[in-house]
Amino acid sequence: MVANILVNNINNMKSKNKINIDIEKNLKIFKDGDAIKNKGMDPNERYASFDYCFNYFQTFKENNKIEELASKNNLQQSCLQLGFYLASWGMLRGSSFLLEKSVRYYATLIKGIVGFDKKIWDIDADSYSDENIELLLLCKNMIYEALGGKEKDPSDILTTKIMLGVFGNIPAFDSYFKKGFRVHYCKENQLKKIAEFYKDNKGIINMHSKRIHTFDFLSGKETKRKYTKAKIIDMIGFIEGQNIG
Repeated sequence: MVANILVNNINNMKSKNKINIDIEKNLKIFKDGDAIKNKGMDPNERYASFDYCFNYFQTFKENNKIEELASKNNLQQSCLQLGFYLASWGMLRGSSFLLEKSVRYYATLIKGIVGFDKKIWDIDADSYSDENIELLLLCKNMIYEALGGKEKDPSDILTTKIMLGVFGNIPAFDSYFKKGFRVHYCKENQLKKIAEFYKDNKGIINMHSKRIHTFDFLSGKETKRKYTKAKIIDMIGFIEGQNIG
């Protein structure tokens, strides 16, 4: 009797924690935009700033030239790519300490990315093992320190947006995503919650991950590079948070 009550209580807790989201509806809104100001996924619109940043960093990874991101010939371009993506995605507004910095400020971070464990580049939402979650959090901490540590106190929003734009391995923990997924900070238990969401919805997430491609900067057409599963989850949670209001 007691055992049954405990099992029921555990099942009820799991049910309460389960995230129920209309995935198809949210992805359609993200892709098509809304009637107010957001024009959705288009090579000239804000969302595409992710594509161009992600394309840039992933090209070095795919060509086994990650170290060259910080070379004399590429360091400035690496900083510019990351800096504009962050500006376009709202990280240089208001009271952000980055508003007072030049793009050269990112040089330490680029070097940190180059020197970090290369396994970080291969992690996606379908591989959030305990070991990989630990690596994600170590990477987040590396970014935190590279951007000033306790003196500047870079937010979870900033550090995870960088991880999304460079690696595509984690959703950006901005206010909308956190509201949509009912999470507060990028910590182990929150990443496990995202892992559970992926497992519960892997069919539909995998399908969209295969269908959605980044835009090419020069042509404005789709590349062969696909969105990661973590990026798809980011889109779903972002729109869900907007829906909640």
